[in-house]
Amino acid sequence: QLQLVESGGGLVQPGGSLRLSCAASGLTFAALGIGWFRQVPGQKRERVSCISSGSTSIYDDSAKGRFVVTRDNAKDMVFLQMNDLKPEDTATYYCAAELQILGTNRCPARYTHWGQGTQVTVSS
Repeated sequence: QLQLVESGGGLVQPGGSLRLSCAASGLTFAALGIGWFRQVPGQKRERVSCISSGSTSIYDDSAKGRFVVTRDNAKDMVFLQMNDLKPEDTATYYCAAELQILGTNRCPARYTHWGQGTQVTVSS
């Protein structure tokens, strides 16, 4: 059974940066496509970014130019570097995973495994 654990959230001032981490265990990490999502209470969950097992990354409009997703297969971890944070980035951030064929260059269309989330608050 795959387990995902997010960390790195916290309180940051507008314009600041945070790096979120997603640690995975239980399945071959290199074959996982990983997505980063966020959700505000009462609103729909939205994808922020994703990285495929072949390390192709996608950024949704809210993240373009500010966020960078990377993976370290040796450490079984994915990172989301978030820069120039804005109050509207305040949300609970989740990582999610789906098993892919190793080296796939497209992000998963759906995700089976989810972490518990980490809170990001951007406020002065």
